[in-house]
Amino acid sequence: MAQKSKILIIGGTGYIGKYIVEESAKAGHPTFALVRENTTSNPEKSKLIESFKSTGVTLLYGDIYHHESLVKAIKQADVVICALGSPEQIADQVKIVAAIKEAGNIKAMHTSSKKLFNIFPYYYYYYFLFVLRFFPSEFGTDFDRVHAVEPAAHFFGVKASVRRSIEAEGIPYTYLVSNGFAGYFLPNLGNVLTSATAPPRDKVEIIGDGNPKVIFVKEEDIATYTIKAVDDPRTLNKIVYLRPPENILSINEIVSLWEKKIGKTLEKTYLLEDQLLKKIQESSSPLNLNLSIVHSAFVKGDLTNFEIKASFGVEASELYPEVKYTTVDEYLDQFI
Repeated sequence: MAQKSKILIIGGTGYIGKYIVEESAKAGHPTFALVRENTTSNPEKSKLIESFKSTGVTLLYGDIYHHESLVKAIKQADVVICALGSPEQIADQVKIVAAIKEAGNIKAMHTSSKKLFNIFPYYYYYYFLFVLRFFPSEFGTDFDRVHAVEPAAHFFGVKASVRRSIEAEGIPYTYLVSNGFAGYFLPNLGNVLTSATAPPRDKVEIIGDGNPKVIFVKEEDIATYTIKAVDDPRTLNKIVYLRPPENILSINEIVSLWEKKIGKTLEKTYLLEDQLLKKIQESSSPLNLNLSIVHSAFVKGDLTNFEIKASFGVEASELYPEVKYTTVDEYLDQFI
């Protein structure tokens, strides 16, 4: 059996990063987490780091703003996964691109080895294990295929520029489009204007008309699909979309699921597009950004209004049918 790739996770103590670190270690990959030295002084982060250590994760001290430590960390990896979340950090992923180039552990595939695939497919697969691959911080919508207003348009443009930098430098990549985080959107039934920790039982405000199809995926499942993709030649230089069939639902359908669970019909109001655009303009950061992202997904239907073509993408639940993902219906059960 081929040896599993060594995975470096940058941003491993963040919202989605911690799940990826845990899944990488669980799947048996030699796992490295790049952390700042002062992170251990944060009580919450310190506890998380101790849990990483208990599963065999190796801590590497440094960050993306310290070039030497970044290069040193990357030299130990076959796969680099970035899970940083802030807009500033997203833009600064170009520093990771530069460090990957300097680290020098990218191996190009020769044309002759492509031809070998028809004769020796397993050899071809093994070869790819040693091509360093970069998963930039995406974990959201496919921003190359959206109809966004500001400030999301600028934010998505920054993410797109990182993709172009990766491609221009010839760095092998996989882009992971997870769509919506279940833990962020399902407790409030998609209404980011509330801080609800459980769905409402009396009335609900729906953003838009509630009809476009959206996709919400449990964070642990996002991590599972991410780690599944790291050693898979089918995902090399592709966009991996997470579109679990049972999780492609409209907000109206999700609300209906919840109503059936509690045996009650909610009073519904709608924040329609013109009202939403006005609220985006009147809101300050980060609410205006969150609302403009929601506008793209919930009003324009940007999560589902295009076909995944083999020329650029693959769908995770089709690649890995053995993964038992959590459905939206099952996720809502915890709130009954």
